[in-house]
Amino acid sequence: MQPEVVMIGLGYIGLPTAALIASNEVNVHGVDINQQVVDTINRGEIHIVEPSLDEAVAIAVDKGYLQAATTPVEANNYLIVVPTPFKDKNEPDISFVEAATRAVLPLLKEGDLYIIESTSPVGTTEKMMDFIYENRPELKDKLFIAYCPERVLPGNVMHELVHNDRVIGGVNAASTEKAISFYSNYVKGALHPTNARTAEMCKLVENSSRDVQIAFANELSLICDKAGINVWELIELANKHPRVTILQPGCGVGGHCIAVDPYFITADFPMESQIIGKAREINNYKSFWCAEKVKTAKLQFQLKHGRKPSIAIMGLAFKPNIDDLRESPAKYIAQKVLQDANDEEYYIVEPNINDHKVFKITDYKTAFAKADIVVYLVAHDEFKQLPKDSDKLILDFCGVFNR
Repeated sequence: MQPEVVMIGLGYIGLPTAALIASNEVNVHGVDINQQVVDTINRGEIHIVEPSLDEAVAIAVDKGYLQAATTPVEANNYLIVVPTPFKDKNEPDISFVEAATRAVLPLLKEGDLYIIESTSPVGTTEKMMDFIYENRPELKDKLFIAYCPERVLPGNVMHELVHNDRVIGGVNAASTEKAISFYSNYVKGALHPTNARTAEMCKLVENSSRDVQIAFANELSLICDKAGINVWELIELANKHPRVTILQPGCGVGGHCIAVDPYFITADFPMESQIIGKAREINNYKSFWCAEKVKTAKLQFQLKHGRKPSIAIMGLAFKPNIDDLRESPAKYIAQKVLQDANDEEYYIVEPNINDHKVFKITDYKTAFAKADIVVYLVAHDEFKQLPKDSDKLILDFCGVFNR
């Protein structure tokens, strides 16, 4: 049976979206270049950590509404949900979007709906439209082409895919209307129509706004460290003001959205994006600063005790309670600290993964018990169960006990 939807990309957004659509008894053909991912999904299992996703995939596969493969097939709707990383000099890389479009190009037919969900530089949807029509001129103005970015929170994706509002922008009014009709089958949140360029910029602006706000909190943490002020208490008190809402500082900013999307703006509009660019610098610097703090604490311990300390690095994910390490500042800090290692004992902790190709993962309770210095980088729930008061040297860069 020909599927109704082809989903190109079965990662942190593509797989949940495919499972959501399939849960509505719609046949979905998922595509991923990783054969192991494909095999895992076809067993009704998942390769990422996301609450409720395992059940949704298992049911969809068991009922025959979701299957995965490494190549696409003909359908009526094509969703592109692939990574868009950045290259050297922080320039966005849309080669995965181009490759996905090239893969479905021979399959497209009159009346099909083609949607990009991947975070993209402004103009990407129009660029892909031009590419399609250059290679399939007989389809010119006979396809519906749109952009609709996701806006979900890892750890709550299955709920937010349904209930969050969506911004949907087509290359023309007919494409916008067609895409809205498609998403209305699965999304209970409001669907806001616009054009493709505005929808692309909306996604970038949403995450850049968050990055700027986090940069303010991180900058406060640097100032308070020098001033001898508890930044967590300061922010709590400042937020008592009815029109002030300061976010919580951390060890930097990670993930494939907030840590990346601002560069899509600064690359194309470098002179006009001064605040956005500076926020990226501050948040990147915060990670370096944390690594230097660990280095200083290590030297001070050695001078005081006459021996090298054992150090627990608590957390590698880019935010609490997930297994996603993409662009993680905690991972950068761990790598930086280990590069400066000089026969100290290190315990690397990430409770949401079992193993890592670079780091040897240690149980969080074991690491805490053995460490002289405990470095909190990610406020995982497990860490909040550990003793708050201890004779150990605690470096809390994420406010484990202040959230």
